[in-house]
Amino acid sequence: MTDKQQRPLSVERSFEVKTYDIDFAGHVSNIVYIRWLEDLRLALLEEYLPLKPQLEEGYAPILVRTNIQYRRAIRLFEPVVGRMWVQNVGSARVILASHILVHDEVCADVIQEGVFAGLETGRPMRVPNELRRLFESWER
Repeated sequence: MTDKQQRPLSVERSFEVKTYDIDFAGHVSNIVYIRWLEDLRLALLEEYLPLKPQLEEGYAPILVRTNIQYRRAIRLFEPVVGRMWVQNVGSARVILASHILVHDEVCADVIQEGVFAGLETGRPMRVPNELRRLFESWER
């Protein structure tokens, strides 16, 4: 069974560790994980709920929480894979889960919480019906 069959609305991307990603301790800096997660969220949106139509309709996804549990350091030249999926869709919040892996070993577990907000008001709104429908169809 593939990851897409096991996890709802999932994406996977490979990342190359660059020399500028390495901190003084010789491993990938924490800020790089944040950049990789942003790349995964944008890939997820592109595949399931493209950003451009959201902006045209006057709303956008907003990240409100990120919790990263680092399991092991990633070093230069290691092949990194990021996987992200939608873990839960509530009435106003979406929970995303991610793994950052090297050779299928989980190096970081991540949970992120997001909302959708109106661009003019900045206020949260209900999760778009299209995303709710996609998530619910996967659950069936």
